[in-house]
Amino acid sequence: MAIRKDLKEEIEIPEGISAAIENSRIIMKKNNDELQVKLNARIKTTIEGSKIILEIKKATKNSKKIFGTIKAHIKNMIKGLTKKFKYRLQISNVHFPMSVAFDKDKSEIVVKNFLGEKKERRIKIAEGVDARVNKDEIELESVNIEKAGQCAADIEKGTKVRNKDRRIFQDGIFITEKPRRVIEWKNSTHHYQKNQENILERGLEWI
Repeated sequence: MAIRKDLKEEIEIPEGISAAIENSRIIMKKNNDELQVKLNARIKTTIEGSKIILEIKKATKNSKKIFGTIKAHIKNMIKGLTKKFKYRLQISNVHFPMSVAFDKDKSEIVVKNFLGEKKERRIKIAEGVDARVNKDEIELESVNIEKAGQCAADIEKGTKVRNKDRRIFQDGIFITEKPRRVIEWKNSTHHYQKNQENILERGLEWI
């Protein structure tokens, strides 16, 4: 039988970021930005001075995963509040000169003349995600990596060519740059960059 070990992690809270535990959630703020993540009752979570402390006694295989997930979430929150996560997407015009703009009032990416379509395509940008269109490139920024990543995936999916030979019709909007995120794997914290086609298909979900 494997010996169950105690786990403890101390995470430093950078200057300028506030952290509090309320209603089984850890809430972190910087200026007007706020992130929060749901905690698990099996993980003792406390804040002492400028440190967030995670502890669990005699961790099982399952509780180790939970411990690692919460630790990774907190580190991604700190990373995002310190410097926003950024995604870049390339606008590719091969057969038709499409027009791409950001509708600030409706918070939507507007794509006109995609593959010659008369009806414009609109992709919603989540609250808390900043979007900019610079000529043939779209930039997305957010303190929340999950929201920014989902918006990038939605834009790519929203301009996906269907029922045509993809080798010929290469028009679309494609993710060309993604931020690094912190994940927990094999009891060690790593920086990890996903493959473009697997964005948000694997990895951690925001609780």
